[in-house]
Amino acid sequence: MKTFEESSLDPAYMSIRQAAQFLGVSDQTLRRWEQEGKLKPVRHPVNKYRYYLRSELEPLRLEYRQAELAAEPGRSIFLSAQPNIVANSKLREPQREAWTAVHQHFRDSTEHAILQIPVGCGKTGVIATLPFGIIDGKVLVVAPNVTIRDGVTKALDLGLKNFWRKTGVLDSLKNGPFTAVLDGPNANLHDCMKSDFVVVNIQQLASSADRWLPQFPPNFFSMILVDEGHHNVAPSWLKVFDRFPEAKVVSLTATPFRGDKKQVSGKVIYRYAFTRAMLNGYIKQLHSYNIAPEEIFFTYHGEDRRHTLEEVLELREEQWFSKGVALSPECNRHIVDASIEKLNQLRDGSNVKHQIIAVACSVDHARQIRSLYEERNLKARELYSEMDPDTKEKIFAQLEEGRIDCVVQVQMLGEGYDHPPLSVAAVFRPFRSLSPFIQFVGRALRVVKEAAPKDPDNRGYVVSHVGLNNDPHWDDFRELDLDDQEFFKRLLTSEGEGNPSESQDGRGGQPRRFDVGMQVSQEILGSALNLSFLDPDDDRVLDQAWVNLTASIQRQFGITPDKLGLSREKLKATLKESQGKAVTGPPEELPVSPQKRRQGLKKRLSERCSAVAARVLQELALNRAEHDIGNAIRKYAGQDNTTVLSRMVNAAVNKKGGMKGKDRPGASEDQLKGAFDAADAAGDRVRDEIRAAFKR
Repeated sequence: MKTFEESSLDPAYMSIRQAAQFLGVSDQTLRRWEQEGKLKPVRHPVNKYRYYLRSELEPLRLEYRQAELAAEPGRSIFLSAQPNIVANSKLREPQREAWTAVHQHFRDSTEHAILQIPVGCGKTGVIATLPFGIIDGKVLVVAPNVTIRDGVTKALDLGLKNFWRKTGVLDSLKNGPFTAVLDGPNANLHDCMKSDFVVVNIQQLASSADRWLPQFPPNFFSMILVDEGHHNVAPSWLKVFDRFPEAKVVSLTATPFRGDKKQVSGKVIYRYAFTRAMLNGYIKQLHSYNIAPEEIFFTYHGEDRRHTLEEVLELREEQWFSKGVALSPECNRHIVDASIEKLNQLRDGSNVKHQIIAVACSVDHARQIRSLYEERNLKARELYSEMDPDTKEKIFAQLEEGRIDCVVQVQMLGEGYDHPPLSVAAVFRPFRSLSPFIQFVGRALRVVKEAAPKDPDNRGYVVSHVGLNNDPHWDDFRELDLDDQEFFKRLLTSEGEGNPSESQDGRGGQPRRFDVGMQVSQEILGSALNLSFLDPDDDRVLDQAWVNLTASIQRQFGITPDKLGLSREKLKATLKESQGKAVTGPPEELPVSPQKRRQGLKKRLSERCSAVAARVLQELALNRAEHDIGNAIRKYAGQDNTTVLSRMVNAAVNKKGGMKGKDRPGASEDQLKGAFDAADAAGDRVRDEIRAAFKR
């Protein structure tokens, strides 16, 4: 149906362009409203062109006007309430101090503000308190995903676990604040007009379809709070800021910098150090444990090599080397043993079932690591984004109920996922930039026991291998936390330079080869490097610890530490004693029964054959459900490409391992190992056979 752009013939009708101007929205938004049934186009009785009836547009315009009125000053609880914030002992330090910093900032400036606050320090509580006394209007809370959106909404809900009720920020919740959550078709603009907080994930608010943003007048929100604010330079976030130009914007993040070298929008006006958070018991006290080889033997481009630890420390900056270490079963085995050693230390004498969170390069790599844990009698599962949703939910339930010991993830369990028993972060891949490294480590920072910094259950470990070259990130992490802003400025100008994609080997289920690059044959471990985030030899850490100790003693007893015979030197000695040795022997090599090793290898071979078949399917550019191969090779006639490739690859792999037909259940470990190592070569042979058949 054609659109006539002028409707002067009859004022009861409006063209698309006129209707868009009348409502203050885009043409695209009008078309989407048509699809949703909110608006119905009609034909003019005379010229038959496509129009909207003015009578149908008037209610939409009235709704928009009502939204403008609902956002006018003088209607906000944030100025009329009398909150208890500054002197509230139930609030955490960063919650009180962040409110003060934001209050002072917006008295003198309109610049976007950034609050740098570690995970686990109560960012949701900061969101709940920030608007009081600062704005006269409504607050938009924007989260990067549904998990974080739902966490914020839960804290702002007026039920028994409500943040204001729990902390005594407000005496009464009779008049709010009320919260609306934009969760799809269940919400509408009227919910937002009646609420003080509106919580939404960025995809709902500012997607390409413009579902929500055009419905809000530019004056609707007086403040925008961005959780995980290092995302705030993406086009969708900037679109939100542009829509509400007068709103005060505050971004909250633990890492106010990015791996792509883009500057995060805003000025850092407040930093709460990880060191302070650890000393105050808000997050776990973190330790780094890096295993180091005395010697490593490997093949690279057909050449046999042997390197000492000193040479490894020089080579590890080469991408081929760190990637080879990451994908090596030998090196993976040593990281697995070390992470289990730390897990057992945490569990020993504790009633808490601490767990391991591991990060892998790819799905197939995650399965390799999972198998190593299973061989050592741990219950482990891999987790990745392309996994079936029901299976994914089952794994989450198993993890949160303590029914598994370890989860090996690929680009999952990211921002907003909180599970305190995750206390060992096992790193099996090189991180090319600092931000994702800190984000991953953050999953192991949530305390198990609140306000108990000395409790053994509130320790966390980052376990890795020096060949992965992640320990420089550990050093930068500490410097970011303890140094002045000069380091932060240096980081902003260097982060992301020359860095490849963080995904390393492709996203999720992307099939990859395992028979190229560096092949490690043997690794002789010599030592393990233990580093504590709270290093007592670092005067900056000691200064903060002494400030904390002095404040605690004065608060409880009204005297200074020296009256109790305490000094900085004694404090340093106590901290050093609690940290242990900086260099220790390697982790104990855990025994694996021959049966478990063979059974694990059999399972991995089956998974590897599936991955190789998927890789061949991709290289041949074939559709899974079509019958191209069966049409070319008579004995597979009538079978789809996926079934044929599975049969052909498994047969070729069995042949490489000296197994006939369906002999795999009765195969020896050596046969299975030979087949596994030859899987990619077998896949190439199948691919070439199919290509030859297509040419015939």
